[in-house]
Parts: sequence; structure tokens; C-alpha cells
Amino acid sequence: MRKVVTGDQVAQIYNRDPLAFPIWRAPVYRTPGWIIAIAQLCRFLYWLARLIIRHPVVSLVLAVLGFTWSETGWLGVTLLVVWSVLVLVGWRVLWPVSFARRAASPARSRARAWRYRRRWASVMTISGLAPWYQGRIILPVLGKVRSTRYVDRVHVRLVSGQSAAAVADVADNLAHGFGALLCRVRTAKSGAVVLEFVRRDALAQVVPPTPIRPYPDLRALEVGRREDGQPWLVRLHGTHVLVAGATGAGKASLLWGLVRAMFPLMQDGLVRVLAADPKLMELAFGRIIFDTHGDYAADPAAIADMLERAVDGMLARAARFAGFQRDHTPTVTDPFTVVLVDEVAFLTAYQPDRKLRERIMNALATLTTQGRAVGYCVVAALQDPRKEVLTIRNLFPDRIAMRLDEPEQVDMVLGDGARDRGAVCELISSHPATGAGVAFVRLEADPDPVRVRAGWVSDTDITDLTAACYPDTVPLEMEEVPA
Repeated sequence: MRKVVTGDQVAQIYNRDPLAFPIWRAPVYRTPGWIIAIAQLCRFLYWLARLIIRHPVVSLVLAVLGFTWSETGWLGVTLLVVWSVLVLVGWRVLWPVSFARRAASPARSRARAWRYRRRWASVMTISGLAPWYQGRIILPVLGKVRSTRYVDRVHVRLVSGQSAAAVADVADNLAHGFGALLCRVRTAKSGAVVLEFVRRDALAQVVPPTPIRPYPDLRALEVGRREDGQPWLVRLHGTHVLVAGATGAGKASLLWGLVRAMFPLMQDGLVRVLAADPKLMELAFGRIIFDTHGDYAADPAAIADMLERAVDGMLARAARFAGFQRDHTPTVTDPFTVVLVDEVAFLTAYQPDRKLRERIMNALATLTTQGRAVGYCVVAALQDPRKEVLTIRNLFPDRIAMRLDEPEQVDMVLGDGARDRGAVCELISSHPATGAGVAFVRLEADPDPVRVRAGWVSDTDITDLTAACYPDTVPLEMEEVPA
């Protein structure tokens, strides 16, 4: 008969059946209570130190409140709270930008992060992004959350083997799960994505024209607002821009917004604008601006001559720069030249005169291929983005797509895969109050399209610009007539 050991050091579970296989277990050792108390105290101190390090502001506030209550009681705590609220209100009123960057935005981001952390496991599991591996569920790792008044950007580290395309397939599920209007998946570093949750539509109302800056930056001209509520900045220096949109999409407001943003530099002689206006409608309203600070042409033959003169000036400048400088800096002698072409399809595809069409196409091709380094930029607007309409559309690094008629046209303008990344230009409303000026932008350096809206430039705003181009009238002094 087997010997059975009883007590705390049991190595074999007792079984009355003599034919049963022995079942073994590890011996049990009883830890003294004082060791357990020390271990729990160390764990508590570690948790407290980690909490203070991760939340220094909250910890400091609680420490100050506790010290004030111990020294002065509830009256001191009440006075301290009232004084703090007054300081925050004054900070918000006097320095709103600093308050938003250092107080409001971090507080909002932490509050939103807590909301995502609370729902993270359930939403990831139900949407199918939490795979089952070796008997347990593996969740994508929730990273930093950065929030604005309109958009939350959530950094996520994916599970090994997942792709950004798999997350994009369930973007609608994620938007509903976290209570957002929509969710876009942005590319990030390898193995990670950025989920952009739109909580409120910052572009639902008409965007007013941005104020004219006294010293605008040609690499960041403010012309409207982005979906996250931040200013929409358009770069012209060192690039070319293609604008596509159906009739009534708001292309005119964008073109006039660029002119309005550059106007101080035009007055200083640092920028020239060559306006080609074959429709004789949009740019003709402010023709005096281009006649004063550049050139204007509406007839196709005059447009061809103007573009060829621009090519000659560009080649002459390149010959002077060769061997001396590689980048262009706007000066009065060599100003930055913007070639603004409205309805370029009429000049490149629908022009009945073949010779004029070839002259215009050759000039535009030369400007777009050689003009970036020497201070020439082409901004072309059109309605039909097909390749046979504008064969040089791939020469425009930065592209803006407004409301389009067909889903296939989105990839024609913004490049392959743009619509899969959320650029649904065909769904932009045709109502002027809600859809005019709304667009998706895809830059050369960023493959992800961004939803924006151009500020509405009214006839009064254009008239104010034209008034600054007329010379001031000097009254004639009447000679004194002898009595």
C-alpha cells in the first residue's frame, strides 16, 4: 500500500481508489504575514509614484487642496477654487491661443482618451479587429489621443499580421461604436495607423474669407478651414496646383482666395499673377488687379501669347540662375510668378484652333516641368478631369478635388486609392450653402486626402481689392485770385 503524506507539504492528492493514477501537485508553502504586508506596501507606493508621474497636474492640484484644507479649512479651499477659476477665465479671454494649446487641448485629449479606453475592448472585438490566438483575445494597442473641437486622432498599434486595409474595411463600424460621424484611417509608421474620428462637422456652415495677412507666406497661404477646425494653408511656392470641380463647386472662391492672400506681396512687387480667363466671367471682375500687378488675357490667342512670354521669362531667369543658385527667393527684380488659368479644358481640349491648342499646351507643359525651381507656379482649374482633356495633369504635384459628378473621377484627380481613403467628392452637396467650396486635398508629400472648405470671397471683397489698385486722386489746388 502506498504511503500517503498529509499536512501542508502534500505532494500527492489522496485517492481511495488503489488502481487510480497518482496526481501530483506542488507543495504549499505559507508566506509570513509581515512579508505580504511589505509586498503590498511596495505595490501601493509604486502605483502612487506612477500615478503622480503620469498625472502631475492633477496630483499637484490635489496636494495643494489638501494642504489648504488642513491649514485653513473649507473657507480657504473655496477661496482658492474661486481664484483659480478667475485666473483660467482671464487666461482664456486674454490669451486664447495659449489657453487652447496648453490647457483646453490637453484636458480635452485626456477626457476623450478615457472614453476610448472604456469602450476599446468591446468595439475592437465586435468589429472583428481582435483576433483569437492561442486561447486568448489579442487587442490592438490604444496609443495617444489628440483631440480638437471637431476631430479625434487616435494612434493605434496593430496586432501582428493586421493591415491598414483591414481597419479601413470596418471604419463605419468603428465610427458607430465610438459615437462619431465618420472614421478615416490614416497611414502611420509600419504596424500602426491613426484613426481620425470626426465628431462635429466644422465645414457645415459657409466659411468667411480669411483676413489678409500683412506678411503672407507663399508656402502657407490661408484660404479656408480644414475639417479639424484648423486653418487651410495652400502652398504655391515650389509646386503647381490642379483644381477640379463641377459647375458651382466653388472653384472661383478658391482662386480669389489665393489672390486675396497674396495681395500684400503683389503690392510690394514680390508676386506677379498672369490670369487666363477664357470664360470672361470669374477673373474679369477684378481685371484691374491683374493689369496692375501682372497680366490678363481672355482671348485664346492673347492667352497663348501671354503664356509664351511667361515661358521666355522663365527660361531667361533659369539661364541667369544657372551655376549661382538652386532655389528662388522672391524679389522685386525676380518676383514669384503665378500663372492662374481658369477653365483650362477649354484651352487644351475644346479649343477648335489646333495651332492655338498646341501652343497653349506646350507652354503649360514647359512651365509645369521647369518652373518650380525658378519661381513659377501654375494654378489650373477645370471641370472635366479626364486624361484626354488635360494630358499633363500628372505634372501637378498638389491637387484639389471639389464636388465631382462620378466616383471614378476622384482617383483621376487625386490619384489611385484616394476614394478608398475617404475622398468621396461625388457625395459633396450641390447646395451652395452646404457644399460650395468643400474639397479634398492631396499633397505631394502626403497620400492621405484632407477635407477642407475654401472661404467664400464675395463681390464686395473683390471690389475692395480693386479699389486698392486705383491711384489716389489728388485735388487740384486753386490759385488765389487777386481781389
